[in-house]
Amino acid sequence: MERIIEHVAALWRNYTGTEAAEITKLPQSGSDRLYFRIRAGSAVGNGNAVNNGSSPGNGITATQPAIVTDPGPAYNGISSCKHSCIATYNNNLRENQTFLSFTESLRSAGCPVANVVALNDAGDTYLQEDFGDTSLLNLLEQQGYSAEVYALFQESLSKLAHLQVRGGAQINYDMCLTAHEFGKQAILSDLLYFKYYFLDTLKFPYDKQALLNDFEALSTYLTHTENKHFMFRDFQSRNIMVTDDGQVHFIDYQGGMRGALQYDVASLLWQARAELPEDWKNSLLEYYIGEVSQHLPHPLDPALFTAQYNGYVLIRLLQVLGAYGFRGFFQRKAQFLSSIPLALKNLAAFTDSRRMGIAVPEFDKCLQYCTSEEVMAKFEPLRADESTPLVVRIHSFSYKKGIPPDPTENGGGFVFDCRGILNPGRIAEYKTQTGRDKAVRDYLEQRTVMPDYLNSVFDLVDITVTDYIKRGFESLQVNFGCTGGQHRSVYAAEALARHLKNKFGVRIELRHLMQEEKNWINTG
Repeated sequence: MERIIEHVAALWRNYTGTEAAEITKLPQSGSDRLYFRIRAGSAVGNGNAVNNGSSPGNGITATQPAIVTDPGPAYNGISSCKHSCIATYNNNLRENQTFLSFTESLRSAGCPVANVVALNDAGDTYLQEDFGDTSLLNLLEQQGYSAEVYALFQESLSKLAHLQVRGGAQINYDMCLTAHEFGKQAILSDLLYFKYYFLDTLKFPYDKQALLNDFEALSTYLTHTENKHFMFRDFQSRNIMVTDDGQVHFIDYQGGMRGALQYDVASLLWQARAELPEDWKNSLLEYYIGEVSQHLPHPLDPALFTAQYNGYVLIRLLQVLGAYGFRGFFQRKAQFLSSIPLALKNLAAFTDSRRMGIAVPEFDKCLQYCTSEEVMAKFEPLRADESTPLVVRIHSFSYKKGIPPDPTENGGGFVFDCRGILNPGRIAEYKTQTGRDKAVRDYLEQRTVMPDYLNSVFDLVDITVTDYIKRGFESLQVNFGCTGGQHRSVYAAEALARHLKNKFGVRIELRHLMQEEKNWINTG
């Protein structure tokens, strides 16, 4: 991580002529890409870039750190990246080339995508303009189903229509990461993704050949569509950023390809976390059909478009479940498993009310099982209530003082050793701070393996907490130790307390033992 941050700092230095005042790692989503926000110091350089005659999308080579000249003012007047920007590190160079190529094409068509201003010689790090932290999903969660949020969904769909048709006309589809087109094979791939990584984990007995036949029939049906343009592929409200001036901007479209218009609309309107009301889904779909028809030689047939749209809704819902299954069951990322109940609820809402215009009986049987109460219960986390006797006592401690005893009848619990994680206490500026302070938290989250360590801790502790709630146990103790009991163990104890409270609603008693012994050096 240190090496990556150094590369990010060097790229900023070459672009602006100044040192970065702050480089902050942003939360990572489902991909392996790393994102950082860079903030400028008080003095900003002239930003004169090294012009090597290249543009963002054509593979830069240079003997010195390569800097792309700023391609001009950003969309809708957003300032170019002199005061802050987003740095992306991605060692998948092919994916970077695709993103840069698509960005150049979409910007040339006036689409609201990021202004990429710099790329290093290795091709693994680039700078793009900063749209801030507010996504359409954030606003939906903050404001609910307000008129303002509805208008932003309309604006997003209007700009999506322009991006798909006008922007898509500029795209070089030879740059697509996988298939050039979301055709029959790509649809089959998404269906099999769902089958292998979610359906098969349920151990449900189905007729395999009959299901494959249904997959074949459905993919053939959905492939026969008249309008194929650029397909964003992951068009959902968390990938729509809203700036302070109320403008929407799109991110994360490197997985795009040519495909049916319906897919992206389905992705947005049926996003599980958004939980849009049925009347919003219907009226926004009608609005989109009117908007995209303005970009096409002939207006869409609403009935035909909607029939196939329902099929793409299903494909998208299943692709998401497959992704959650892969990330959760196989990559052991707990946050994806926790998203499955909402995704199943979304799928149940679809199967109860929508028809695709094609008979797929074996597939229907599998979907009915997936949305059954039996399956739902497997993924709904057990929640404590007022009658639950369990109290989880979480401690941070110093190994110099010994492992804390457990005075309860239970006689002990988990003890996790945090000493294998880099110690921020060895850095002068952190010596008077603790694992509660932002600078130390940032260090542990961004520059150590603490996030991976805690994922494993959560997996283990969750099993026991679930069992103890079911069996009516009264006490569980969890201890985190490090050398001084001030940084790593404190951070881990705080993190587990939040996790258990959010997931199980269980009562927590959190103690930092070295603080109680007045051995913390922290002065404030």
